[in-house]
Amino acid sequence: MTDYLALAMTYGGFTSLDKVYLGGLLKNKSPEDRMKAITPPPSVLNAYFTEIYDKQGPQAATNYYWELSRALDLFPSHPSFAEEFPFVRLNLEGKAYGFAYLSRDSEKALVFAEQAESITEALLIQLAQLFPHYQIFEEAGQIWMMPAEEDHFDWVYQDGASSLLVDLWIADKAVKLSGYNTEDLLQLAQNYQGMRRYQFTDNQLIIYITH
Repeated sequence: MTDYLALAMTYGGFTSLDKVYLGGLLKNKSPEDRMKAITPPPSVLNAYFTEIYDKQGPQAATNYYWELSRALDLFPSHPSFAEEFPFVRLNLEGKAYGFAYLSRDSEKALVFAEQAESITEALLIQLAQLFPHYQIFEEAGQIWMMPAEEDHFDWVYQDGASSLLVDLWIADKAVKLSGYNTEDLLQLAQNYQGMRRYQFTDNQLIIYITH
């Protein structure tokens, strides 16, 4: 049996002072309506997310949102600013964006804009800086984030492959570039075609290109 009071205390922004109030609020409601009642409004969700991000870091913040999404079944089919559901808001390149997880089976999040915007490399890199534990990529005209996992490519380091301050590895059907100078990195990346994934590790930008 679902303990709605416990869920409300853990994820809904309610405290022990609200138990009597919640008991009356949830009484005689359907399971669906109870879940709606204890789901935190966007203001509370974003306040918690920001506080956790600032005090504990980006991974703790996304862990909170991922766990909340699974506990309260917050998986919109077509997330957008027009739908009435709580999601994490982001300011990217001065524009309003949000992100939401789509399935409890995968910690893969869709990033979406309030207005139609072009997807730029600078935008993807900014996201990678904000969430260095995720890989950021564009697929089918949409922006996605998913946890970075250890790759299984047999990389061969290309010593002296470039005069730029960029490290380059080559594997079968894949290229990996890393460096502190984003401009140099992007310049070298122009030599390779394929799907790109962006990630920050130890203040270095990493670009994975698969083809």
